[in-house]
Amino acid sequence: MAKTYTVTLSDAEDKALQSVAVSAQEWIDNVVHERCRIAMQNIVAQEVEKSLDSGKAIEGTREEIVMAAQIETAAERQARFLVEQQANMGAQA
Repeated sequence: MAKTYTVTLSDAEDKALQSVAVSAQEWIDNVVHERCRIAMQNIVAQEVEKSLDSGKAIEGTREEIVMAAQIETAAERQARFLVEQQANMGAQA
């Protein structure tokens, strides 16, 4: 299912963006799609490496591989980091 995200810019931010982009919307779309492309490329590379290491066949399109991948989200990674950080601080006390 496709997702829609909204970006709110102040008047000053919009003016600044217009000084470097012909179309703010196209620039924002391009940045987001490019970051997604890079993240997908990294996920596919990791999944291919796992498959090669385990001798499994690599099947599916890039999108199918990404959707099937068990990934740790940035929010999950941050939560884990905070828990580990607090545990380390408790151990030092």
